[in-house]
Amino acid sequence: MDTFVILTPNRNIWRLERARRVAVLIDGANYFGALRQALLNARSTVFIIGWDLDSRTRLVDESGHANDGYPEGFVDLLTALVNERPELTVHLLVWDFSVLYALEREPFPTVSLGWRTPRRIRFCLDEDLPPGASHHQKLVVVDDALAFCGGLDVTIRRWDTAEHRLDDARRVDPAGAPYRPFHDVQAVVDGAAARALAELARERWQRGACERGPPVHPAGDPWPTGVTADFGEIDVGIARTAPASDETQEVREVEALFFDAIGRAVRTIYIENQFLTAGRLARHLAKRMQQQPELEVVLVVPKGHHSWLETHIMQAGRVRFMRIIEAAGVAERAALLCPHVTDGERSIDVMVHSKVMVVDDVLLRVGSANLNNRSIGLDTECDVAIEAKTADERRDVERMRNSLLGHHCGVSAAEVSASFARTGSLIESARTLTRDGHHLQPVDDSGVEPSAVLTLESLADPERQIPPPTFLQTFVGKQPRARRLGRLAKMIVTGLLVLSLILAWRFTPLSALAHPDNIRQWLVDVAEIPGAPLIVLATFILGGLVVFPVMLLIAATAAAFGPWLGFALAGTGAIASAVITYGIGAAIGRDAVETVLGPRLHRVRRSITKRGVLAVAAIRLVPIAPFTLVNLVAGASRIPFADYVLGTVIGMAPGLILMSALGHQIWSMISEPTPTNILLFVLAVLAWFIVSIGAQALLLHWRRRNA
Repeated sequence: MDTFVILTPNRNIWRLERARRVAVLIDGANYFGALRQALLNARSTVFIIGWDLDSRTRLVDESGHANDGYPEGFVDLLTALVNERPELTVHLLVWDFSVLYALEREPFPTVSLGWRTPRRIRFCLDEDLPPGASHHQKLVVVDDALAFCGGLDVTIRRWDTAEHRLDDARRVDPAGAPYRPFHDVQAVVDGAAARALAELARERWQRGACERGPPVHPAGDPWPTGVTADFGEIDVGIARTAPASDETQEVREVEALFFDAIGRAVRTIYIENQFLTAGRLARHLAKRMQQQPELEVVLVVPKGHHSWLETHIMQAGRVRFMRIIEAAGVAERAALLCPHVTDGERSIDVMVHSKVMVVDDVLLRVGSANLNNRSIGLDTECDVAIEAKTADERRDVERMRNSLLGHHCGVSAAEVSASFARTGSLIESARTLTRDGHHLQPVDDSGVEPSAVLTLESLADPERQIPPPTFLQTFVGKQPRARRLGRLAKMIVTGLLVLSLILAWRFTPLSALAHPDNIRQWLVDVAEIPGAPLIVLATFILGGLVVFPVMLLIAATAAAFGPWLGFALAGTGAIASAVITYGIGAAIGRDAVETVLGPRLHRVRRSITKRGVLAVAAIRLVPIAPFTLVNLVAGASRIPFADYVLGTVIGMAPGLILMSALGHQIWSMISEPTPTNILLFVLAVLAWFIVSIGAQALLLHWRRRNA
């Protein structure tokens, strides 16, 4: 037997750990059924980490129903389990997704997965990624003794049986809308391999939620009943992709394993993958096929992509991938195929979402990584791999490849093995085997032209993070850790919410209380009272308690009292309000605030603690949350009081000065929105923005000089 070793720690895998059992679960019904059983066996900890999580996911097996007395829904099941088992804690971590995917995701996941669940279900949106990157690992760890890894998220529109029927009343989304047949693969491991994945899950949780998970402590045997191991007592390699950050270097084990596995291939490579766009891998594959005249490659992929973005980027990239194979003169030994199911005159293609690779009878890998640029260098990924060392292990790897291929053709692994022995060709077997309407059909991408989308592809499928433009680096640095475009989107959303509140104050019964003329007139009347400063001070404090817009009060105070006295009163009132609400946050405690914000409170606290005055000033200069909310979080997080007050003074100074100086003009625009007043208001806001950004730039420059 060839002694060439593929899986090598510190080269193409992170760890090589022993598993007592390994099983490969084909399609969502098998995975969701096995996951359900494992969760029912959970006693201490569960980590569920994914690109997407949806509270409405039904965790049911091929029967389509649960008969164990627990709810079918994902979050309902978890809620029942933690309420029943006081020692059980569940951690849910999901990518804080790009706005491009908003229509594909559950609305308001923080509400459905965080606020509506018990305290021992810990939920966090993971945004600890560079610009353009996504968290793409799909991991579930139960009691640190069992772990799932593969291409399946615990989300909707993933469930399907191995039959992939054209019509299946169970294959519908929460709205009752049917979706096309869906194919994916998930691996499940136990033993030391599961413990290693438990460490990886905690590492990601700590980065995303900024809190440590409980120590790794394997307990019991949560292996799902009815799942038969495909491998026993075998080493499992774990390969990762992780982008560079302030604290860590990039990890490209997934890419290295692709290259080394291809470099080992002699007779066959079997691949199932959603995307094929990585040009460097295509060139390496073509070169290996030139070196090995007998090497055949079967690529099982989706027929096409159903969104405009994926069609014009990923499908176009696939065309470019295959053209590299053609240019090398080896196209006749590479088959690009898609699963189809036919029933009479009707036929439908099966959506391929799996990420599987089998090289000869030596290597099997299952994971989250696509054969695209993002997966090998930018997104977070995790694959598990098995390298056969004995004759029995080789037979098991070959049987698994034949099972996967036979799955698409409607035949058994034994029939695939017999066909391959008879024809000597994996491609011939893939093209000719068929039963019960299941078959693999050649993919025709002839109508897709990639040349027009190179620029768009470089943005949507980059191999490394895209540095911000030079002018933006002045403010955010060369390698910002978090996705600031995502933060900008949140600022826009926050602005829209504030606008909605303003409209509510204007068009609801609250309008009589908060009408601009009434506020200003009331402050003018107050100005005639001897105790006017104390009344204004109390007004700012009360406004902070009811989340009244602080800038509206500042502008009204300046308009009523004039620029100098208005500046003094508004400044004193704003600081007093900030101090009082800070004290309330400290009094109610971190737990109460965390109930609303979730574990991401730790990230805010860490950022402010690390940068102190400058962080508070930056939040005040370019607000990312309402004034009162920032104050409550700062108090609950035990931010040093001196840093908080000084940062608030520095950060609010530009706005206070501008509002005080232009208070009358701004108030005229609010009360009488004439074209002239609107223009003055726009100019005032622009000036405020320029002053704020300039002040922030100076603070960041000072921080870098004194770092």
